[in-house]
Amino acid sequence: MSLTIADRSDLPHFKRELQEAFALAVIDEYGELPDGPIPSDEDLDHSFNAPGAVALRILCNGKTVGGAVVTINDESHHNTLDLFFLKVGEHGHGLGLKAWFAIEARYPETLTWRTHTPYFEKRNIHFYVNKCGFKIIEFFRAVPFHVGSYPHDVKKFRAS
Repeated sequence: MSLTIADRSDLPHFKRELQEAFALAVIDEYGELPDGPIPSDEDLDHSFNAPGAVALRILCNGKTVGGAVVTINDESHHNTLDLFFLKVGEHGHGLGLKAWFAIEARYPETLTWRTHTPYFEKRNIHFYVNKCGFKIIEFFRAVPFHVGSYPHDVKKFRAS
């Protein structure tokens, strides 16, 4: 398992793979996607261009199997895992945990990692809490909550 920084020219492909991976969970939960990809192109551009953001490609035996966006604070060493995905068809082979270990190894000065995920993503919650050792520190719902305006108003949790 290895990580490389995604080239700027690769970001459109990175976005598409991430959106395809995220779409599966939304469709499983809600039966359909709302208008437009999840997360939106605008949200992804914001993540890619945030101060300290690093877009990483996850490679297994030289083959791209996923990606992550982390935000690294070189002063406080309190970092965030903003986006993390395995490509469609790559789940269930232990790659996610190996990728997480590779991310931790890449940033050994990190004191804490924080992330968040929608509450309906039980598989993600299990992964972060039971596999990676995150602790749930906050549970929240977007306000105002409008029934039927999924998935932007879904309950989420934050973990550290």
